[in-house]
Amino acid sequence: MHENLLSYINRHSPTPLTKDEEALVIATFQPKKFRKKQYFLQEGDVCKYAGFIVKGAMRQYRVDEKGAEHIVHLFIENYWANDRESSTMLTASKYNIDAWEDTEILVITRAEMLDLMSKIPAMTEMIRLMDERNAIANQRRLNSTLSNTAEKRYEEFATNHPQFIQRFPQHLIASFLGITKETLSRIRKQALK
Repeated sequence: MHENLLSYINRHSPTPLTKDEEALVIATFQPKKFRKKQYFLQEGDVCKYAGFIVKGAMRQYRVDEKGAEHIVHLFIENYWANDRESSTMLTASKYNIDAWEDTEILVITRAEMLDLMSKIPAMTEMIRLMDERNAIANQRRLNSTLSNTAEKRYEEFATNHPQFIQRFPQHLIASFLGITKETLSRIRKQALK
């Protein structure tokens, strides 16, 4: 189960892990399984773990006062699931994270991650790269939401994340894009013509 994580770390760091560092990573990250619809994090709880998804799919969302879900993130294999604000600031999360499919995940606490980063250069390099890519992705998503039509947002999403189209239903993708499922259905029908 840890092979995917070790491969991910080595792909996202110029410094490869040594055998001793691999053993430390394996000893620190704990495997967990979540059934479909089981919570990894519930709104109001402090996010205690970051999770590296080995198999399955998860979603991060908020429920508004009318009961509507608003998707913030979609996660599949080789993605990290957590609420950075909650885990960093030790505040109650505004979000839910649950398994969309049966999911196998490797979890680590913030303290454990900081400890690994102090001992393993590859971990620090990986986290830095992940933070940079995450900031860029968030900036692009914000710009797209503010500047692009619904059609253009879906086109960019389908181009950049074709695997998500296969894994998540239209209503979740529509919510992620900030459009109605009817609008998404219309856009997909037009694209097929």
